[in-house]
Amino acid sequence: MSFKPNFDFVEELRWRGLMHDIMPGTEELLNKERVTGYVGFDPTADSLHIGNLVPITQLMLFQRAGHRPVALVGGATGMVGDPSGKSDERKLLDEATIQHNIDCQKKQLEKFIDFGDFDNGAQLVNNYDWFKNWSFLGFIRDVGKHITVSYMMGKDSVRNRLESGGISFTEFSYQLVQGYDFLHLYRELGCKLQMGGSDQWGNITTGTELIRRMESGEAYALTAPLVTKADGTKFGKSEGGNVWLDPKKTSPYKFYQFWLNVADEDAIKFIKIYSLKSRAEIEQIIQDSIGNEHLRIVQRALAEEMTIRVHSQLDLNMAVKATQIFFGNGSAEDLMGLDLATLEASLEGMEMFEIPKSELENGIPVLDLLAGNTTIFPSKGEARKMIQSNGFAINKTKEADPNLVVSADKLLHNKYLVAQKGKKQYYLIKAI
Repeated sequence: MSFKPNFDFVEELRWRGLMHDIMPGTEELLNKERVTGYVGFDPTADSLHIGNLVPITQLMLFQRAGHRPVALVGGATGMVGDPSGKSDERKLLDEATIQHNIDCQKKQLEKFIDFGDFDNGAQLVNNYDWFKNWSFLGFIRDVGKHITVSYMMGKDSVRNRLESGGISFTEFSYQLVQGYDFLHLYRELGCKLQMGGSDQWGNITTGTELIRRMESGEAYALTAPLVTKADGTKFGKSEGGNVWLDPKKTSPYKFYQFWLNVADEDAIKFIKIYSLKSRAEIEQIIQDSIGNEHLRIVQRALAEEMTIRVHSQLDLNMAVKATQIFFGNGSAEDLMGLDLATLEASLEGMEMFEIPKSELENGIPVLDLLAGNTTIFPSKGEARKMIQSNGFAINKTKEADPNLVVSADKLLHNKYLVAQKGKKQYYLIKAI
């Protein structure tokens, strides 16, 4: 039966800005037959991050076009360490850590790619399963003899490391190990395409070369550019480091805020790369934003879609509510409705004061709380003046009585008070 893709995958990648290098013949192959293609994921952490969402998006679009995706987790290659894009030797991980990381990454990948039993259902593989039976002598004799040292030395990942101080044999051999992955998947699954980031081009083409030399076969490669911001810096990190997909590492609220705060000049680029909306929908969102940049239309659309995809609709609802509370016109009821995880994430970075819970249980006069137990106000006189002028709130509820006694029943989740001075100044009071 003849195959017709649901859309031109390569053309879609080009429009989205997801095309960097492509081997001649790749586009023709993808338009004439259902292709099995794979992307590898490095198990150096127990969570994927938003940098990994680029190859994940490659696989999602690949499957939507009608092709068969394979996600490879590197149980074997993770023990070696990929030198691509790295100026220093990677720290080697033990087997137990790598296995834990793989288990966590597998659960995340299953959220994005459909592993169902159908014509182009995805497969998840671990290269440790075929490398565990290789002996060192067997591998260098049967595989290593097909790739010359001069060929390996010509790769950017190797040449750059040699110029910056040297490379170990372990990392030098990485491209041969990854190349064998492609050969194995070509033999076992009929895999003809490997995708990844542009820094992987050298490793991927070593695989196509092994397939050509050992199987007289044709295999193909395409890569996406490494995503950068308008200022040239790498995209995907916040002030606290990587933006992770694991909610324990990056809360859904912080995740939502990350996308919401993307610079205007980057937002249009990123919505094309990361959104799975149709071209018409994306172009309409971009058109609507022109002249209305202050409304952050593109950023909101991107933040909403990505938060739902990575987390859930409920997590998005909580993140939007928290954003309205602290950056908009959210109400006391909205604040009371936040779950503890979202509340704590949204309070992160606020100036915080701790007071004994027992004192709140006995009741603390509000002036003592604000200018004695804490230093929210420099004096009780200033606190009184602000309260009487209707400029102070506890948990988003205005308090106009300077004789108010604050008790533990006001605590959010039996733990926090949020004090607000004026329109924008928030302080956190934690009962301990």
